[in-house]
Amino acid sequence: MSTTWQGKRVTVAGLGVSGMPVARVLNGLGAVVTAVSEGADERSRAQAAELEAQGITVRLGDGATLPEGTELVVTTPGWRPDKPLFAAAAEAGVPVWGDVELAWRLRELDGRKPAPWLAVTGTNGKTTTTRMLASILEAAGLRTAAVGNIGVSLLDVVLGETEYDVLAVELSSYQLHWAPSLRAHSAAVLNLAPDHLDWHGTMEAYAADKGRIYEGNHIACVYNAQDAATEHLVREADVEEGCRAIGFTLATPGPSQLGVVDGILVDRAFVQNRQKNAQELAEVADVDPPAPHNIANALAAAALARAFGVEPRAVRDGLRAFRPDAHRIEHVADVAEVAYVDDSKATNTHATEASLAAYDPIVWIAGGLAKGASFDELVQRSAKRLRGVVLIGAERHLIAEALARHAPEVPVVDLDRTDTGAMSAAVREAAGLARPGDTVLLAPACASMDMFANYNKRGEAFAEAVRELAAGRA
Repeated sequence: MSTTWQGKRVTVAGLGVSGMPVARVLNGLGAVVTAVSEGADERSRAQAAELEAQGITVRLGDGATLPEGTELVVTTPGWRPDKPLFAAAAEAGVPVWGDVELAWRLRELDGRKPAPWLAVTGTNGKTTTTRMLASILEAAGLRTAAVGNIGVSLLDVVLGETEYDVLAVELSSYQLHWAPSLRAHSAAVLNLAPDHLDWHGTMEAYAADKGRIYEGNHIACVYNAQDAATEHLVREADVEEGCRAIGFTLATPGPSQLGVVDGILVDRAFVQNRQKNAQELAEVADVDPPAPHNIANALAAAALARAFGVEPRAVRDGLRAFRPDAHRIEHVADVAEVAYVDDSKATNTHATEASLAAYDPIVWIAGGLAKGASFDELVQRSAKRLRGVVLIGAERHLIAEALARHAPEVPVVDLDRTDTGAMSAAVREAAGLARPGDTVLLAPACASMDMFANYNKRGEAFAEAVRELAAGRA
């Protein structure tokens, strides 16, 4: 066991999925751990009892106070940087790390040989791209895991007994904010659009935190050639000498890019004589589903894999083996020659615009908690695809107003209800608007918590309503 942590007084800010393993690991290393949480509900009390049984001090409802004698704060991603605890830490000269920073610093603990990190961030598509990347790496015969913001603790992986050749790491803007030492082998920013501004304060601060993923990259900074903001982040990054900027595009790629030519995913970055040559990697049909934004995800994953030296055949095999998670442009059923697609994961306007771009014509089911979003640009860009719209949720009026301004000719059904049968009613109304060959698309552009526990429950309710419709029970 390392002696560095013995007796070190560490405060863990927050419990939950990130805080619990942080507290346990630091306690196991001999640190004197105090976990603080603003919550004091039943779940928090149960988590506190679990930690206290291991000798860890827990303070519930005391999250704004920095415990006396603290030498380090390790925070969970959900804690905003404007919390008084962090101001107190700064005034006392106490460093603040996130769980990713801690994992990065511990990866060589007790002589471990750490696996390189291939890191992924972006406003949308992070989880899909990270899982695609892991599938490609596995197809290449490499020992790997998809970890990080994807729901698998980095700490548990870097300190576990399994030795990996490389890790596919999903990182959120929250995690990157508190990870100043991270230096990835290669990293990708998939896209940038306004999101989580309540946490970051401004779009500039949000983008800057995303851009931290490129700092110190060794081999490749992968950016979206059709999103200038991501290229700007590469230009601003301080990287290792020789690290390359690699673009991906849905168009024909230029040198040092991956792109699409006649339905083929091609590489003009990791080939000899890239001015003239291109390497075929896979077909668009190998990507499931082959929606434009998902092809972009596949290209980003391929670029990171190729930066790690993976052969073209493994890119194809990995993409063919990959299956997307539920509620991400998931085809539920065809009923009366109308396709029903669940993209409940589209919880912001950027994700929803990408989803709407994959189908035409569409009956769109949307609404929920807007999180401060504006819907004018989304409606303007997507109006020509809309057969009709069914609105649900607490802030559906914001979408209704945008539709009235920019698509007044599109029929709109405004469902003023939030009970458990609201989704069944929405699907019935959508079926009434749809014609054979149309797609009924649940892509809410909003968070779900006004009506459902999470986006998964919302998607499940949609799928059940579609099954009822198919069975003639709706």
